[in-house]
Amino acid sequence: MAPKNKIITKEDIVSIYMNEVLEKGEKPKSVYHFVKDKDFTEAEFYSFFGTLEGLEKEIFRLFFDNTVKLLHQHEEYPQYDMKNKMLSFYFTFFEILTANRSYVLQALKTDRNPLKNLTQLTSLRDSFKAYVAEILTDDYRLEVEKLQKFQEKTIQESAWLQLMLTIKFWKDDESAAFEKTDIFIEKSVNASFELMNVAPMNHLIDLGKFLFKEKIYSKQ
Repeated sequence: MAPKNKIITKEDIVSIYMNEVLEKGEKPKSVYHFVKDKDFTEAEFYSFFGTLEGLEKEIFRLFFDNTVKLLHQHEEYPQYDMKNKMLSFYFTFFEILTANRSYVLQALKTDRNPLKNLTQLTSLRDSFKAYVAEILTDDYRLEVEKLQKFQEKTIQESAWLQLMLTIKFWKDDESAAFEKTDIFIEKSVNASFELMNVAPMNHLIDLGKFLFKEKIYSKQ
């Protein structure tokens, strides 16, 4: 519970909410039930969040923000290639998830309607896809401009799916220090970047251009 006479912050409310979910083993039924007996009011809650669902989305977005903040504390990070930036993100992100594992498992507890769990991750999804677009380099970008937007969206969606699969693996991981998750991260990221190699695709496009020109000009 926040100390008396303290100006409540968004981070305070997030922390209090996470603790309550863990202590009670369930989510509050409403904002009223959540703020009851707390040192802040509904009005103060609504100054930061529109709903409890919005607060839950913010928790996972904060996990992302803290990950990126930690990455940029390393001077060498900006010089990493895309694959190493992604690996660094994964390892750091899952360290943060592990530090909050009890809450994450409770929050993502299987519901009869799985979509209710996934809605908590919508802000994380938007932030993560923007991050993937930001670190995408020309090494993995097609030379044909018309295909670039389609390719970039495909890479973002594929990366998001991979993150979801990794979270599922981590949730089920019973190994010490979640070492199997670390192995899974390294192998899956390496495999995804092998598949993202655009050199073969560019060669096919060049071949297509050549055959097209040959077919057109051979008729003249």
